[in-house]
Amino acid sequence: MNDLYKVLSKFFNYRFNLQEDSAPQAETIASIKKNVAFKGANLWTLIFAIFVACIGLNVNSTAVIIGAMLISPLMGPIVGIGLGIGTNDFDLVKKGLRNLTLATIISIIASTLYFSFTPLNEASSELLARTSPSIWDVFIATLGGLAGIVAATRKEKSNVIPGVAIATALMPPLCTAGFGIATGNLYYFMGAIYLYFINSVFICVSTFLIVRYLKFRKKTFENKQDEQKVSRYIWIIVIITIAPSLYLTYQIVGKSIFENNANKFITHQLNYSNTQVISKNLKYNRKGSEIDLLLLGAELSPQQLDSLNQKLPNYQLKGTKLIIRQGLNAKNEVDLSQIKASILEDVFKSNSEAAVNDPLQLLLPDLKPELRVLYPDLKDYSISNTVFNRLDSNKSDTLTMVVASFSKPIPMADQDRLRLWLKNRVKADSLKLIVL
Repeated sequence: MNDLYKVLSKFFNYRFNLQEDSAPQAETIASIKKNVAFKGANLWTLIFAIFVACIGLNVNSTAVIIGAMLISPLMGPIVGIGLGIGTNDFDLVKKGLRNLTLATIISIIASTLYFSFTPLNEASSELLARTSPSIWDVFIATLGGLAGIVAATRKEKSNVIPGVAIATALMPPLCTAGFGIATGNLYYFMGAIYLYFINSVFICVSTFLIVRYLKFRKKTFENKQDEQKVSRYIWIIVIITIAPSLYLTYQIVGKSIFENNANKFITHQLNYSNTQVISKNLKYNRKGSEIDLLLLGAELSPQQLDSLNQKLPNYQLKGTKLIIRQGLNAKNEVDLSQIKASILEDVFKSNSEAAVNDPLQLLLPDLKPELRVLYPDLKDYSISNTVFNRLDSNKSDTLTMVVASFSKPIPMADQDRLRLWLKNRVKADSLKLIVL
């Protein structure tokens, strides 16, 4: 048993030793302190990054958002605060807090200004994703922060830091907070600020843990009670930060389980040959959820409806209210828009299936919002999948053709960039751009 313990101990010490290739402490501390202050180039870079992130969220472009996160200098003061707490350097903590507060306020002001003047006012999916934090965001911030500070303490710096900036996503929540202010939506603002707070706190905590693990030299307290007080404050902040995320996660997981069970119930139990589910509305509530269905075709008998209600517990849907609307009459308050949406959904599914066998049926995305921002001089464009037949053989090629018209001549270099952007954006194997 002792031999096994020695073998395992040797293995873990060899494979997981963080001391072996760590940089001198003085060098790591100097490097982190250098990035704490926000002035000059750092401040301008932050403002530019905020506007880039806002545009990315506005046009729902993941690539643009990632670019903004890569150039953002927000990690600097957050890691500095964690280092200051870990080494009892409260001058560094105060400096980090001042600069982080300044950076946060400037970021929110810049994003609010952008969303106050942009003509695109709809909340995109990328933006909405930053309004409902959960425990998963705590895990991401903690693990990303751990990876970041470990990389920062190495002799040879790796490409981990940019990855951490993307994973922990500090910029998008600030932009979403600005969107919330500009549109008067308090829910968006609070959700985004809470996500930003989660990321900031747990990157600090991760830095603190690694700094203590690597035994960075600490400034000594004259009074031990002060050190205990600081530790107590850290735990209080961590608990206050994590508690709401646990509740939100509970809600998200509960809703996801309910919707999954409800969809299984609808698929298995409402599979009639002469009756079709036109629309469904799933309402999750811990006190009592609802499944609201609109049916078209032969009406179900009272016995069939009673049988459906009795089968709900088999799908973990006990206590769920089943509402069946059938027959197009005023009594059932049928929303014709629901029927229209359902028909369009079926058409879309049919088109998607057809696209597998016929590339010409492949649906192309609406590029107008993005092109409007990227190319203000663009007047109009058309895009379609086209078959080119070769005259010298029986072969034919399918490619995506784009015809674009500009208000003034566009240089060849810009045309090449537009063609490459379009090809990547629509995921086309080959694309031909014609500029009029």
